[in-house]
Amino acid sequence: MRRVTLFVNGSARNGKVVAVYGTLSDLLSVASNKLGIKATSVYNGKGGLIDDIALIRDDDVLFVCEGEPFIDPQSDGRAQEELTGAHTDWLTLNVGGRYFTTTRSTLVNKEPDSMLAHMFKDKDAWGNKQDHRGAFLIDRSPEYFEPILNYLRHGQLIVNDGINLLGVLEEARFFGIDSLIKHLEIAIKNSRPAEDHSPISRKEFVRFLLATPTKSELRCQGLNFSGADLSRLDLRYINFKMANLSRCNLTYANLCCANLERADLSGSVLDNANLQGVKMLCSNAEGASLKSCNFEDPSGLKANLEGANLKGVDMEGSQMTGINLRVATLKNAKLKNCNLRGATLAGTDLENCDLSGCDLQEANLRGSNVKGAIFEEMLTPLHMSQSVR
Repeated sequence: MRRVTLFVNGSARNGKVVAVYGTLSDLLSVASNKLGIKATSVYNGKGGLIDDIALIRDDDVLFVCEGEPFIDPQSDGRAQEELTGAHTDWLTLNVGGRYFTTTRSTLVNKEPDSMLAHMFKDKDAWGNKQDHRGAFLIDRSPEYFEPILNYLRHGQLIVNDGINLLGVLEEARFFGIDSLIKHLEIAIKNSRPAEDHSPISRKEFVRFLLATPTKSELRCQGLNFSGADLSRLDLRYINFKMANLSRCNLTYANLCCANLERADLSGSVLDNANLQGVKMLCSNAEGASLKSCNFEDPSGLKANLEGANLKGVDMEGSQMTGINLRVATLKNAKLKNCNLRGATLAGTDLENCDLSGCDLQEANLRGSNVKGAIFEEMLTPLHMSQSVR
């Protein structure tokens, strides 16, 4: 027994498989019942009229007509797609004024759930607009669209030099190319320079200093100088706000009027440094060494260390006339033989602080914590007025 597949003339949809028996009239009768038409003639796939049932072979594909001329189903792109199960017709896209020629299968098969696949899966499904050349208009960037189209062609992400990967990523998100989005995110991450948190060396910093005019403020806010040797350098007026200067060697450095607000100076050595008019508000100098430092400015500009963390610092022999240490923490600090004349120590934590031999004349100690503090060998007597005013 032979069997054939019957389609309505010009279509490759809703075919029926039937058995061939009897005469050609019998086949036409069966075709009429199966396809719901009044069949009068039968053609093969090449448009040849079959007038004898003996010409039909097993598994032939036949097209049944109602008296009209044969219509080639391949002339209809949609019918051809349905017949072959693939989208092979060529398309031209006008993307931002640039033309791209590709196949429907390229736009559909790789990412079937993408916007491009939905736009071109079926003809006229989205009502795509065409220009005077018949190219489908897409209002997107052609530079960023090209890598996406090539990815759909061969599955590899290739981006030419000068193309911003972030732009390609946004286009991939717009068109819903999910697998490409992952590739792009990895590529962008790998293309970014590694974050460099390594400290700035003395050699690098000296180069910056030499390239900066002496009257210009060098901006070093937030930079990392941890462990650097900055001894004996002229660092006047430099902005070290929130910089990391922990464990730095700043001996004999000139930090006159430098801004060290909220800077980290923990464990640093600033012995014999010039700190006239320095700003160290809320800085952290815990465990630092500031022996024989000069905070006293003859012009009357006062150093400001308000709220600073000075736990355990060694400031022995420093000149601190008029210094502002209001609400600073000096617990367990060594201030032996310091000049603290007129210093503001109101609210300062001086617990277990060694103030032996200090000059505290006219210093303001109101509200300070002096529990366990040592006041031996004072140069001037400590008056009640200093702690209550």
